[in-house]
Amino acid sequence: MSDAMQIFYLRDADGHLQAVQLSATLWKKVEHAVQPFLQDADISQPEAAPPEPLESFAEFLQFWDFAYPYSPAVSCPHCGQSVKDWRTAPDHPFVLVNANLGGLLVFHCKNCQTTIRQKHFRDHVALEHNTPHY
Repeated sequence: MSDAMQIFYLRDADGHLQAVQLSATLWKKVEHAVQPFLQDADISQPEAAPPEPLESFAEFLQFWDFAYPYSPAVSCPHCGQSVKDWRTAPDHPFVLVNANLGGLLVFHCKNCQTTIRQKHFRDHVALEHNTPHY
């Protein structure tokens, strides 16, 4: 087999086969035969996201004792997506992925996959974000 047509066997630390990767040259040769199997397997469906931690968020609000009112507004500094209330926004563009009594709320932007952290302190909110690099 030439260097342009390679098959890579991807194994975990214990040596168990986890995946097989084909070079682009080899994929072009077998794609027509493989596509029907991929369609039958319905691999295009993403896994369901875990439910939002709304109980933790309710507890966060229950014990709110900061010097300012809670604001449900969320903005993504990467793509510019913004809502006045993430809980009731149409299409729910921000998903709550973490909430805790320490004042941390973490959101995931559905538009660009950026993670947005709202760190609530006694007298202010600090905002941080990470955008995945593809």
